[in-house]
Amino acid sequence: MTERTASQRSLFEVQATPAQVAAQRLAVLRAELHKHAYRYYVLDNPLISDAEYDLLFQELLDLETKFPDFVTPDSPSQRVGGALLAGFQAVGHRLPMLSLDNAFKKDDLENFEKKLGRFLQSAGPFKYLAEPKIDGLAVELIYEKGLLTLGSTRGDGQTGEDITQNLKTIATVPLRLLASEASAVPDLLEVRGEVYIETAGFKALNQERLQAGEPLFANPRNAAAGSLRQLDPRLTAKRPLAFIAYGVSDPAGLPCQSQDALLELLAAIGFRITPLARRCGGIAEVFSYFEYLADLRASLAYEIDGLVVKVNDLGLQKRLGATARSPRWAIAMKFAATQATTRLLAVDFQVGRTGAVTPVAILEPVAIGGVTVSRATLHNEDELRRKDLRIGDTVLIQRAGDVIPEVVKPVVEERTGTEQPVTMPDNCPNCASPLIRLANESATRCPNFHCPAQRLRALIHFTGKAGLDIEGLGKKVMEQLYEADLVREIPDIFTLSSDSLQELEGWGELSAAKAVAAISASKTTTFAGLIAALGIRHVGEGIAEILEQRFTNLAGLLDATEQDFKDIQGIGKEIAKSLKNQLGTPAMRQTLDRLLALGLTIVPTVQTDGKLPLTGRVFLFTGGLAAFSRDEAKARVKALGGQVASAINAKVTDVVSGEGAGSKLKKARELQLAILSETDFIKLVER
Repeated sequence: MTERTASQRSLFEVQATPAQVAAQRLAVLRAELHKHAYRYYVLDNPLISDAEYDLLFQELLDLETKFPDFVTPDSPSQRVGGALLAGFQAVGHRLPMLSLDNAFKKDDLENFEKKLGRFLQSAGPFKYLAEPKIDGLAVELIYEKGLLTLGSTRGDGQTGEDITQNLKTIATVPLRLLASEASAVPDLLEVRGEVYIETAGFKALNQERLQAGEPLFANPRNAAAGSLRQLDPRLTAKRPLAFIAYGVSDPAGLPCQSQDALLELLAAIGFRITPLARRCGGIAEVFSYFEYLADLRASLAYEIDGLVVKVNDLGLQKRLGATARSPRWAIAMKFAATQATTRLLAVDFQVGRTGAVTPVAILEPVAIGGVTVSRATLHNEDELRRKDLRIGDTVLIQRAGDVIPEVVKPVVEERTGTEQPVTMPDNCPNCASPLIRLANESATRCPNFHCPAQRLRALIHFTGKAGLDIEGLGKKVMEQLYEADLVREIPDIFTLSSDSLQELEGWGELSAAKAVAAISASKTTTFAGLIAALGIRHVGEGIAEILEQRFTNLAGLLDATEQDFKDIQGIGKEIAKSLKNQLGTPAMRQTLDRLLALGLTIVPTVQTDGKLPLTGRVFLFTGGLAAFSRDEAKARVKALGGQVASAINAKVTDVVSGEGAGSKLKKARELQLAILSETDFIKLVER
């Protein structure tokens, strides 16, 4: 017999240790269980019985108990839920999770297509992918080299909460992606989708809570959201949650040219996708499918509140880009709002932080779409007159877009003659100042900046999600602090102490310490964050970010004239006037001085790629462009940090000259401004 080689000797003579045997078996078990879970939960086509699956899973648990060092993050055992979480950490999205614009009728869809055509300078028609809008909670799943490493909520679109451990408990969330030659998995993949609860699971969950004496969830979406925010992942694991993928943060680099091909890729690597996605050759087909889904809605296993319409071509999606809040290439078509009738008991008049007085209907409580409604907005005086509402009326209520309750109309046929008309007050219900209404506005306002209601609303805004988002200082707490005379002005928030809070009803040492810590943490904010928190009329996050790009410090902002604000692209006459009126007051300067003295620190906004390439440059376009529409060219400039002007002024740095350029080009040459051809501009924005 010939002498055996070293490799042959190792095969025959070297005995594997128990640990090596366990490691090999665990690898096989994990692969098998992943495959069978995918077949069962995603494809609904199991290859083995539940009993056979349970035996494999139990074998996995037994081996991991004996060899705990071999437990991997993608092991099926990790779905059962781990230790209690101390809290949820904030996590930034690499690319924003934007919300969708809404359509409520066919005309809105047709206008959406017209906007696409104007932006792309194309007559269309465009091809779309339409899919049901599942009523759940949007999340993002991040996979690195195929392994789930992070899962987060949408949050405000820029920043969400790390709920990785809870998401791992959901059977339809892959812990490791499937890979094949036909569907290679990229090193980094950010998948976005919806976590939801099916109707049957929701009813069973509420029945359990009823038997346990616990409060019931109002609807499946609330149940899903509450389940994902459990600090004990073991509780989340018991909830009937499911996940369905609808896209990725950035399809660049994926072997897909269309939205439907992207969904097919996601399905191939392990995700559940909707079987109801449909390609549509135009808006007419989209609307027909919308009507079909509306009829199908009641028979589905889960709740949907509309249809999401996306331009199918990924290349066109990239060209279209997004506004500050939503992608230009997608829109949500909402179903008709759920309606009910009830009794109008009274009307309250609420004073907002900008002094606007809003009538609010006080209703006999009524259930609409799983939510009990007892209040609804009446908008303004014009709406009151138009609808001719009267106290005691039977009224038709709807949840507009299935969210905001509003009064549609009175049911005049039900009137008995005892109903009383509703009229706007002449004086502020809080400070008794005479109310005013400007000729060009629909709102009636209290002009008294020191009105208690306005001051309270401003405080609530400052600490709320649209402001500095100070944990523990929500609406009810701020009302309590205001009534206790602890907080009357914004800077007073930063003077609160643990001792002063503990003197209030409902406060203890722990809750007071947490609130003080949250207040201290909020002292560090961005320039845009502070401006948005101040509650200046017409100034939200988007305008605050524009101001941050233009002004490097508070002194420059406070010294700016109304014309300085008007010269900034994106800020119109009304916003400029509001900025000057409120920022220019001694009270605002005193507020900001006190905030800085109390330790408020403004830090620059962190940009992932450093300074944007066109920051500080202002572009003016004249003439027609061949490669871009005017809107698309402007969007490219803004995305790279630049600004766009509509007329020659001292701030313009670059003039882009297209075919048929006119007097603006002549003026630019006289002023010796930099003039770019379309070719120069393309090189600039596509480098």
